[in-house]
Formats: sequence, structure tokens, C-alpha cells
Amino acid sequence: MEIDIYSDERFMQEALKEARKAFDADEVPVGAVIVSDNRIIARGHNLTERLTDVTAHAEMQAITAAASYLGGKYLTECTLYVTLEPCLMCAGALHWAQIKRIVFGAHDQKRGYARIAAPVLHPKTEVVGGVMEAECAELMKSFFQGKR
Repeated sequence: MEIDIYSDERFMQEALKEARKAFDADEVPVGAVIVSDNRIIARGHNLTERLTDVTAHAEMQAITAAASYLGGKYLTECTLYVTLEPCLMCAGALHWAQIKRIVFGAHDQKRGYARIAAPVLHPKTEVVGGVMEAECAELMKSFFQGKR
């Protein structure tokens, strides 16, 4: 599969828009979009505070929306763009959804799946990290500086 870095950046910009929605709602600013055939089919951002639900991560919101849009639980021809490396819970859900590709922005040194259990993803899932990492990390830093 040929990867278009400009396409990755364009879709990561859309994930950043979702992260800014979370930031504005005083949620941890993580945003996600799921793309199929070069079209966004689902969007999500963290809603854990609003929904008082620890599972309401951006990725989980996007997975649910994409499955609904496609009418099936498997995302085998989809790419997830997310501003922060998925946690173990989200990586497990992405495994079950059999997502084709994950592109994330900032690495999560504390709670990222790779630090805890890298093989959790489906064996066919391709992972690209660090796309627009500086912009994604800066949004997180700004959010947590405002909390101190």
C-alpha cells in the first residue's frame, strides 16, 4: 500500500479539530477520525467527563460511529487517525474491529498501548506514529498546564 504523507497530515488536521472540541469542553484533548476510501466516515473526541464514562475515549466514539456507518463491526479497510497513541483499552477495541491502519500524533509515554502490551493490535494492523506530533503534543501540554 502506498502511503501519502500529505493525506495523513490532512486527516490528522481533522483529528486535531476533534481534539480542540474536547479541549473546549474541558475534556482531555484527544480527537479521532476514521477514514474509508479517502473519506471521513466517523469522528470522535473524548467525552469521559460529560458522559461520566471512563470508556468514552475518542477512539471508542469513532469506532462505534464507523461501525454504525458501515453496518458492520469490522473496519478492515479503514484508517484511524488519532492525536494521541491509543491506550490499552482502545488498542484492544481496535484489535477486535480489525482496523487496517492506525496513524497517531503524539506518543503516550505513560498510558500508550505500546509501552504496556505492543502485540495487542491485530497482526495485520499497520501503525504509523508521530504524524504532526508537535502540534498534537502541544495541545495536550496546554490543557494540562491550564489544570495546574
